[in-house]
Amino acid sequence: MRWRAFAAWCGVLLGLWALPAWSADPGIPAVTVVTGADGTTDYSVTIQILALMTLLTFLPAILMMMTSFTRIIIVLSILRQALGLQQTPSSQVLVGLSLFLTLFIMTPVLNQVNERAVQPYLNEELGTLDAVKAAGQPFHNFMIHNTRQNDLDLFMRISATAPVAEPAEIPFTVLVPAFVTSELKTAFQIGFMLFIPFLVIDLVVASVLMAMGMMMLSPVIISLPFKIMLFVLVDGWAMVMGTLAASFGV
Repeated sequence: MRWRAFAAWCGVLLGLWALPAWSADPGIPAVTVVTGADGTTDYSVTIQILALMTLLTFLPAILMMMTSFTRIIIVLSILRQALGLQQTPSSQVLVGLSLFLTLFIMTPVLNQVNERAVQPYLNEELGTLDAVKAAGQPFHNFMIHNTRQNDLDLFMRISATAPVAEPAEIPFTVLVPAFVTSELKTAFQIGFMLFIPFLVIDLVVASVLMAMGMMMLSPVIISLPFKIMLFVLVDGWAMVMGTLAASFGV
């Protein structure tokens, strides 16, 4: 017990001895706002890191709502249902395919973001807010080119947004929901076209089984190999991937 009390007192004395040294260290300033000669405002590294960590929480929403990911994952999911395969390919495979195909489609946009925002910011040619605005312009142009005018007019009317002279002036709060609505409509249209040939096979197989009197045999068991064979013979995966990649305008 004496040794424990002695060790505790030594720890307290050591802490008191080091306290002035800790107090003398000013540390990293929490909030620093610097106004440049040209009127621009720059923030300290602490605020920038905090803003970056906050932005990372919105990264999944940005990936799904502002890129081609939504259309791709919906079409691939409908394709799996049309084939009659419940777990093949697995959800992990479909998400992986969607991510890499999204990266392929969004590469021109990401290159523009790197040229207009990331590199100038790293070279200290742009401030933080200016870099964020410059990074948003390529995504804005991408969504404008892939949004139906009817959907855009709908959300402009709902939000009571004043008419704009140019599409570049449309705010993100209006453009993002219009873009997502347009993507959902396009994805379901493509899915409907994918369903038709497989539905025909199901109808033919069901009619043949009924004519043969095999009422108790499930048509799905017989039609599944034919649907897989048809999909493989026409090189379905290449057609679907190529169609999805070509359906976006950048």
